[in-house]
Amino acid sequence: MDLSNKSVIHIKKDGIEYLQFRKLLEYKDKIQHAYSLGVDVNYRTSDEDKIQNEKAKENYNRLCQEIGLNFNNIIKPTQQHTRQVKSVKEQINSFTANTEEYDATDGLVTNRKNVLATSNADCILLLFYDPVKNVIANTHSGWKGTLQRISIETIKKMKEEYECNAQDIICCICPSIRKCHFEVSKDVKNLFYEEFKELEEINEIITETKPNEKWNIDTVLINKIILRQQGLKKENIIDSEICSMCNSNIIHSYRAEGEGYGLSTAIIGLK
Repeated sequence: MDLSNKSVIHIKKDGIEYLQFRKLLEYKDKIQHAYSLGVDVNYRTSDEDKIQNEKAKENYNRLCQEIGLNFNNIIKPTQQHTRQVKSVKEQINSFTANTEEYDATDGLVTNRKNVLATSNADCILLLFYDPVKNVIANTHSGWKGTLQRISIETIKKMKEEYECNAQDIICCICPSIRKCHFEVSKDVKNLFYEEFKELEEINEIITETKPNEKWNIDTVLINKIILRQQGLKKENIIDSEICSMCNSNIIHSYRAEGEGYGLSTAIIGLK
């Protein structure tokens, strides 16, 4: 299966598979990035499971070597579906994951030669790059993060701490569960309606699939709209247009795998 399309290219090389965004490859002299593919590899970092943690580090190392990034510059926050975005001001020189400093953190921003990592199994991962200020960000926006508008928190952090201009920022949306499979019950539907009812597209975002029982929600569209509201250009919001559930044979999906699900990763680093 080849997932290449107008937005991404699917690469298979030396036993490693990953996606890259065509737009970000225009700046490969300054940054590198990848979204991992393959359900036989797991990027779950865990202090409790030492064996799994070592396997994850090995997978990160192989992926970094493949795209020319330094594994020792990786920083991976402990994602907890928050709206918290933190700046990485220092240069990371040792693989860093699940540390107290970046606990309950779902977005990272830096202008140092660090490699920012997030992981997912249906949730949205967003890769940001400002080629003018040479600033990158990597944000995990599950449905709870989308409700809390964490993508907007990322833009605010880039503006306030790095003097980025929204019109210069590129945002790439990695594979995630799409509206076709993101079915929710009334309680979750009501949360989304109350938060985003002012949007003109609300009836496109939320559609009823089973009368008074189930609704499908387009969290990707929500992020596109609110990012444009922050000043990002439409052409700078690049969607992979790939559903993790539809492609669960090659992308980790919580809804498809259930308990014991694995994690895919998105990494982006300054060279």
